[in-house]
Amino acid sequence: MKTYKPTTASRRNMTTLPYRELLSGDKPMKSLLSSKKRQAGRNNAGRITTRHQGGGHKRRLRAVDFAYNKKGIPARVETIEYDPYRTGFIARVVFADGERRYVLAPKDLKVGDTFVVAEDAPIKVGNRMPLGRIPSGTFIYNIELKVGAGARLARSAGNYAEVVAHDAGYAQIKLPSTEIRKVSDLCWASIGSVGNENSRLVKYGKAGRSRWKGIRPTVRGTAMNPVDHPHGGGEGRQGRGLRRAKSMWGKPTGKGQKTRTPKKYSNVFIVSRRKVGKKRS
Repeated sequence: MKTYKPTTASRRNMTTLPYRELLSGDKPMKSLLSSKKRQAGRNNAGRITTRHQGGGHKRRLRAVDFAYNKKGIPARVETIEYDPYRTGFIARVVFADGERRYVLAPKDLKVGDTFVVAEDAPIKVGNRMPLGRIPSGTFIYNIELKVGAGARLARSAGNYAEVVAHDAGYAQIKLPSTEIRKVSDLCWASIGSVGNENSRLVKYGKAGRSRWKGIRPTVRGTAMNPVDHPHGGGEGRQGRGLRRAKSMWGKPTGKGQKTRTPKKYSNVFIVSRRKVGKKRS
């Protein structure tokens, strides 16, 4: 991590990633860029549906390939680049037929490395294959939930899942949340873990850096009035006066409370629920 001389209170607590060492220094490829309107947490009626979003630096959307539909064609890594829409780094790869795409870069992937998407691919970092062909104990990322729908799980910086077992046409996978879940053996996954694992160690140091990221201030419920939040009101500083913490809409929140829909369609695929709070390993 990169630290700074404490010339101000903000600088004393600020850290950044050493991008010169981690990235290849190449500019993004224009044909793989597009613009995207910032919603600032609002829906089509202009009402806020996700709080604490707005502002931030202008971004350009990279066309990252999560479908991996070029099978059996080797690809070579040309660049390792930053993506403002995700915590992990991305790699620009060129396939043997000349096509270029962006993919999520796994840990230890370097410029010049190769990978392949194939059913008979070797167990090597970056290679992609069906879960049924991946042995137990292997770390994986970019995992499909439905065959051909593209990668959905374990895509954030430093994340990975582990293949625990195979049974009756399903692979049992331990997810980053500690949940163990069944996924069809026909779904595809990539070998390894997502790169930039030090992303979670970054300290913004000052409020302005959050604003650059498009994160607006968060107000505590206990600092509000009773009309605005269940925790609000009272003379001076008050406890919440409730057995469990709530959101401003009265839903349970924080401290390991269960918020999952009781009759969710995917309950049948969960072997072991995620551990929360102090129990989480």
